[in-house]
Amino acid sequence: MKRLSWMAGLLAASLALAHATMATAQGYPTRTIRLIAHSSPGGTSDILGRLVAQKLTEALGQQVVVENRAGASGIIGVEVAAKSAPDGYTLLITQTSIAINPSMFAKLPYNALRDFAPITQLVAAPNLLMVHPSVPATSVKGFIALAKAKPGSLVNGSPGQGTSPHLSAELFKIMAGIRLDHVQYKGAGMAIVSLLAGEIPVMFTTPPTAMPYIKAGRLRPLGATTTTRIEALPDVPTIAEAGVPGYESVQWFGMLVPAGTPRAIVERLHQEIVRGLRAPDLKERLTSLGLNAVGSTPEQFASYIKSETEKWAKVIKSMGIKPE
Repeated sequence: MKRLSWMAGLLAASLALAHATMATAQGYPTRTIRLIAHSSPGGTSDILGRLVAQKLTEALGQQVVVENRAGASGIIGVEVAAKSAPDGYTLLITQTSIAINPSMFAKLPYNALRDFAPITQLVAAPNLLMVHPSVPATSVKGFIALAKAKPGSLVNGSPGQGTSPHLSAELFKIMAGIRLDHVQYKGAGMAIVSLLAGEIPVMFTTPPTAMPYIKAGRLRPLGATTTTRIEALPDVPTIAEAGVPGYESVQWFGMLVPAGTPRAIVERLHQEIVRGLRAPDLKERLTSLGLNAVGSTPEQFASYIKSETEKWAKVIKSMGIKPE
């Protein structure tokens, strides 16, 4: 009898919790939501974040505002998000660097696998090998030949140490057998300003950041880091087919919330974000930017982040890069 009474009490408590959680989701949101992008304005996280924020604003009936927190290879913005209240009013748009940084930095002020609840992977994206028009190379092979003929003359700009564009360049340097010096900036937007000014001659970056300048003829794309060409830039070959067989480096972007955010809110955000990704207008916009929409489940994204963290740990170790 006591056992039945205990089970009935447990069931009642479970039902009460379920009703409370449902009520939380139904009443959410009641105020402005901030979406932290750990990149400077003009970077892919910023561009993609604003597109998703617009869809969420329309779906949730509350303003979703993008807040740029760039610097330290994304660590600053990720830390701010990790230490925010787990109430659904702080979102983080992140990228591959969140899986890379544990192997690049000896001490981080957060644990990405512990301190966040994944919502969904938004997109998969290539990086592009971009050069300033003053660089006398119009192909990957020509660029490699130039680097070998004038070692130390080419400097690569990146959004920061350990970011996907940085490691794409490091992998390219190793596989092509060239010297490519590195200078880091506080985000892709700042790096591309230097590239446009001719202060640096080369940069690896995602298509959304570079596309306006490619179309205007202000920058020259030599190759894509994926194994297939980008639909929006069909004339740009992959680096693998253009001179470095076997080369591949893919960047991804996704949405997280602080760990402990109610499951019902995570599910609501997942539902609305995936619906937005599948909307014809956003899908078309992403394709024009050279991005492939994904829309995975929270569980799939959690597993993917874990596998990416393990993969990049092996790659970085094989490159001989020591944690700072």
